[in-house]
Amino acid sequence: MSTSFQSQTDGSEKKDELVMHEGESEQADERASVGASVRDMAARIPEQLSAIGRDISRTIERAISAKDDYMLAVKVSHDAQIKLGQLVQAGVFGTRAEAAAFLIDEGIKTQGPLFENVEQKLGEIERLRAELRGMVGEKKE
Repeated sequence: MSTSFQSQTDGSEKKDELVMHEGESEQADERASVGASVRDMAARIPEQLSAIGRDISRTIERAISAKDDYMLAVKVSHDAQIKLGQLVQAGVFGTRAEAAAFLIDEGIKTQGPLFENVEQKLGEIERLRAELRGMVGEKKE
């Protein structure tokens, strides 16, 4: 006995599934190709994760072994980033950070007179601060 909610099958639906219509062969080939690509990508994930882990380990080791170096985060312009990348791509430096460190050091050397002036002004500022502290100290007593 069947109700209005139950479908009755006579087997004809299964026969329709076996018949290939025009264009379905190409779709099946495309699905198989996509499936193979997805399986290939999934198979490479462990290798890629391992490579990322190695890169992180190397970076941490370099940071720990850099005794006299200081880490400094700086923002650079898009043009500067491209130029730093070019120095790395050319093999002049191993990383953009190394290239940036070199250029900062060279810029400081080139601007020697500026830094001499800054040091002189800082000396004057410190002298004035000490003078002010002395004036305040005299009034406290």
